[in-house]
Amino acid sequence: MMLPRRYLPPIPALMALEAVDRLGTASAAAGELNLTQGAISRALQGLEQQLGVQLLHRERQRLRLTPAGHDYVADVRKALHLLASASITLRANPTGGSLNLAILPAFGMHWLAPRLARFAQSHPEVTVNLSTRLRPFDFTGSSFDAAIHYGRQDWPGADSLKLMDEDILAVAAPGFPPLSQATDILRHPLLQLESRIGDWGRWLAHHGHAGLRPPGMMFDQFATLTQGAIHGMGAALIPTFLIQRELAEGRLIPVFGPPIRALGSYHLVWPNALPERAPLRSLRLWLQAEIADPALTRTPPPTTVAARPEAP
Repeated sequence: MMLPRRYLPPIPALMALEAVDRLGTASAAAGELNLTQGAISRALQGLEQQLGVQLLHRERQRLRLTPAGHDYVADVRKALHLLASASITLRANPTGGSLNLAILPAFGMHWLAPRLARFAQSHPEVTVNLSTRLRPFDFTGSSFDAAIHYGRQDWPGADSLKLMDEDILAVAAPGFPPLSQATDILRHPLLQLESRIGDWGRWLAHHGHAGLRPPGMMFDQFATLTQGAIHGMGAALIPTFLIQRELAEGRLIPVFGPPIRALGSYHLVWPNALPERAPLRSLRLWLQAEIADPALTRTPPPTTVAARPEAP
């Protein structure tokens, strides 16, 4: 149901309020919006009259938002951003069918991107717009139709499709000293992803040494973590699907034991409170077929370099 028009102020007045909040004066807002200072003042006065709420304190040459004005402009800024994003999406694909997808950078580059060409061939009517997000987020107030998340299937207010499990391998640059047992790793610098600080503890527990939570140098993305390991900064736990080439070329070597199953998995996630749009349905059904086909989802062996044998 559409809200009464009295609750829908003119967009120029909202833009004037947002600009004044950022810039602090009507003259600065007028310069940015290519209006006169008088036009800005009239727009703000009209907005306050329409809403019946004081939004600004007028102090000589400066305007200061009231507490209510601060709360209101925060929502206004989100609404203006959504309107602008919708217009950009429409211009990018005037025939419709755009899908805004948030992706994890490493998974997006190594698993999703090679497959998207096949999706584009199957569904030329859909334009997929990709944007990086490192952690799960609330779809409310965002412009995303769906996202690729890592973890367990426990995202509130969302449905999900499991795409892939993950195996992680302890690796380092060539020349890393041999380990006779898993706990020998604690004598060396450890590298870890800041969103997975428990991985080394789980790796040690897998090898029979529970209760340890070793510290390590933090990285925010697997790309920089991998480079740190390649350049001899320490040992790292990295998903095998991300380092096939580095292992095959000998730039990274396994340091102890085979790959182990990671705690989480990769999922396509979308809000369940909204009707499923046709572009999202097309992507979801296509991904279901993609992951169900062993010929398409088969992962190469973790490495063509022989792993070091564990000490007896």
